[in-house]
Amino acid sequence: MASGTSSERIEAITAAVIEAVDKGDARTVAFLQALSDDTVRFTADKAFIVQGDKGLDPVTGAEVAVPADAEDVVNNNLMRNELDVALAALQLRSEDASVRADAARALAAAPSEARLPLLDKALAIEKDAAIREQLELARAGGLLSSEDPAKRLAAATTLAENKRPATKLLLNERLAEEQDPAVKKAIVAAIAGIDAGLIWGERLGQAFTGVSLGSILLLVALGLAITYGLMGVINMAHGELMMIGAYATYVVQGLFQKYLPGAFDAYLIAAIPAAFLASALVGAILERGVIRFLYGRPLETLLATWGISLVLMQLVRTTFGAQNVAVESPSWMSGSVQLLPNLALPWNRVLIIVFALLVLGAVAWMIGRTRLGLFVRGVTQNRPIASCMGVNTARIDTYAFALGSGIAGLAGCALSQVGNVGPDLGQSYIVDSFMVVVVGGVGQLAGTVYAALGLGILNKLFEGWAGAVLAKIAVLVLIIVFIQKRPQGIFAMKGRSAEA
Repeated sequence: MASGTSSERIEAITAAVIEAVDKGDARTVAFLQALSDDTVRFTADKAFIVQGDKGLDPVTGAEVAVPADAEDVVNNNLMRNELDVALAALQLRSEDASVRADAARALAAAPSEARLPLLDKALAIEKDAAIREQLELARAGGLLSSEDPAKRLAAATTLAENKRPATKLLLNERLAEEQDPAVKKAIVAAIAGIDAGLIWGERLGQAFTGVSLGSILLLVALGLAITYGLMGVINMAHGELMMIGAYATYVVQGLFQKYLPGAFDAYLIAAIPAAFLASALVGAILERGVIRFLYGRPLETLLATWGISLVLMQLVRTTFGAQNVAVESPSWMSGSVQLLPNLALPWNRVLIIVFALLVLGAVAWMIGRTRLGLFVRGVTQNRPIASCMGVNTARIDTYAFALGSGIAGLAGCALSQVGNVGPDLGQSYIVDSFMVVVVGGVGQLAGTVYAALGLGILNKLFEGWAGAVLAKIAVLVLIIVFIQKRPQGIFAMKGRSAEA
C-alpha cells in the first residue's frame, strides 16, 4: 500500500479494505488515514507511521525507530482519490445511516470491478432502500469497467433502469472508451432511455427557475407598480430603495450575531419589518422633499430621482464600504426538496415564491379593501374631485409613495437570501422592473403578476437555448413588439381615467 506502482498500490488497498470491513480491523483504518495524511514512510521491507518525532509499527501499533533511509510516500491525485474512496468504504458497516449513505455515494462515484466482493457483502446486509440503490449503482458501474464484454453488456442493461444524471455520466464515460459494438449499442440505448426519463425533470426545473425569477421580479415591480403605475412617478431610485432593504437585513443580521446569537435563525423574521420601515422612511422623505414638487413633470422627476439614486449608492459605499457584504440564510432556508432524480427545489427559492405571493395578497387587500387604498385609487383617478371630497391628497401621496418604497425594501430583504448585497444591487433590477410594469399595464396589479411571471419564464427558456445575453436581447425584442401592438399593456385601464 505504501510502495510500488499506482496499480499495485490500488490493488493492495482494495484487498485491505475488503478484509478490514469483514474483520473490523482498526489498524488498517489507521494506516489508510496516515497514508491520506502523508504521515507514512517506508523502507524496502517495512512501513512506518510517523507521529511527530516517533514512529509506530502499523501492524502492532508499537513504537519503533524510523530508519534514516526511510522514504516518504508519494501520493498523486489518483492515489489520493483511491484513498478517499477506501476510507469511505470502511464506513459501510457504520450504525449511522447517513455515514453509510455517504460511503455508498463515494463508491458509486468511483466504480471499480475490484470492489465487487465488498459491494456484494454490503448489499447482503443493507436494509435502507436509498443506500441499496447507491450500492447497486456502484456495483453496476464496477461491472461496466470489467474486461468481460458480457459483464459490461449486463451492466449497461442494468444501468438503463437507473434514470439519474450520475448514471448517464457513468455511461458516457464508458462510451468514450468502449470498443465492443454490442456493448456500445447497449450503452447508447441506455443513455437515450435515461434522457427520455430525465426530460420532465429538466422541463420542470426550467419552469421552477422561471417562476423563481418571476417571483423576484414581482417583488421588485410591485412597489414600482404603485409609485409609477398608480402615481405616475418615474422613480429611478427605486432600485436603491430595494438596496436599502437589503442593507437593513444585513444590519439586523449583525445585531442578532452580536446580541442574540442563540436566536440567529429568527433574524430574518425581524429583518422583514425592519427592511420595510427603513425603505418606507427613505421613500417618505424623498416624496416630501423632492417628488411633491415635481408631480406632472415626468422628465424632471426622472432626472431628480436618478441623481438621488447616485447619492444613495455613495452613501452606502461610505457607510458599509464598496465591497459586497455577506448575508447568511437561516438554517431553515438551507437545503432543498428532491422531487425527481434531476429536480431539487432549493428551500430559499421556494420560500421566496411563497413570500412574494403573501406580499402580493397583502398589497391587493390594502389597495382594494382598506380606506387608504380607496383614497389612493381616488387620488389616482381624479385628484381635484378627491380633494373636494375632503381627501388630504398631499398626505395620501406620501403614504402611497412610502408604501411602494417599503415593498421595494421587502424585495431587497428577499434578494439578500439568494444573491450578493452591494451598493449596485438595485441597478441589476431597475430596468426589468420598469419592463414588468409597462408590459403588465400601468396601474394594474394583475398585469404586474402576469408580466413578472411571463418574463421570468421566457428569460429562463431562452437562456437554455441561446445563453444569458441573447436571452435578454430576445426578451427585449419581444417586449418592443408587444408594446407596438398593445401600447397599454396586458390589462388596459378602462373608464374616464383611461380616456383622460
